[in-house]
Amino acid sequence: VQLQASGGGLVQAGDSLRLSCAISGRTLRTGWFRQAPGKEREFVAAISWDGVYTYYANPVKGRFTISRDNAQNTVYLQMNSLKPEDTAVYYCAVGQSVVGITRTAATEYDYWGQGTQVTVSS
Repeated sequence: VQLQASGGGLVQAGDSLRLSCAISGRTLRTGWFRQAPGKEREFVAAISWDGVYTYYANPVKGRFTISRDNAQNTVYLQMNSLKPEDTAVYYCAVGQSVVGITRTAATEYDYWGQGTQVTVSS
């Protein structure tokens, strides 16, 4: 399984960005994580293989939307109302084990993309 994340950039607070994760190979769960400088990697959102189920971390709930287009083998993260505290490197990841998408630990995911930088200025 290979993942390629893209779509990051420099925006102002209140702006929107859409991240994309192109995936080759089989996937059961896909998640987005982020890591800010000096902080541990944290869970952002996850989606089931069929797109029916989604799950969000509290800090992004209501602002971010995860979706997928299986015909394009791509998972998206639409980020609205961005805040400076959203600044981080964003990673997409794939989990191959049959567990629920509410399992948010990074260790529950097996394959990782290279990350894309999101910077939100105040």
